[in-house]
Formats: sequence, structure tokens, C-alpha cells
Amino acid sequence: MDLENQKRVKEFTEQYGAENIVVLLGAAEGEASGLAAETVTNGDPTYAGPLTGVSLGLKVFHVCEPEVKEEFDPNIYEDQVSMMEMVLDVDDIVSEMTSIREQYCKF
Repeated sequence: MDLENQKRVKEFTEQYGAENIVVLLGAAEGEASGLAAETVTNGDPTYAGPLTGVSLGLKVFHVCEPEVKEEFDPNIYEDQVSMMEMVLDVDDIVSEMTSIREQYCKF
């Protein structure tokens, strides 16, 4: 997660409260998704951004996770996500996201 997005997430969390924020990711692989998820839950593991040492514990999901996918209008999901989903290792992404939530999410 780039530094500008870290800054935005931190500002939104300060403004609205962590319990009112859900982060939705769309990275193409499990490792990248996990890194971004860890950043918004436990703090920036690269020690480079505004979330270094900041444990927000935010709820975080990937757009391809089944419980998230169910929330979309099927036509919009088909149009915007399904083509990419066909080439992703969704099981790896789900596993990575689940692991991060179990370790770090407070809500």
C-alpha cells in the first residue's frame, strides 16, 4: 500500500473511528493482499509509511472473497471483476486475508 493511501486510511480512521471503516482490497495476489491487509490492521510492516507502528485493527477484505462478492450486484461484478477473478488464485487470496483478520482485526 503506497504512502498516500496509508495517509488516507489513517485520516479516515481518525475522522470516523476504526469501528466504522472497512478496507476493500483488489490486489492480484495473496502476498500483496496480505501486505496491504497487515498494513491497515497491524501497521506498516515495511516501516516506510504513515502507518508504521500504528495498529488500526481495521476490518479488511478482498473484492474476490465470497462474502464480499455476495454484496455486489451480479451484473456489476461480472462487468468489473469477473474477468480478473478468472486469472487470480482466489483460494490463496482468501487464505491470506483470513489469516490477517484472525491475527490482527479488532472488530
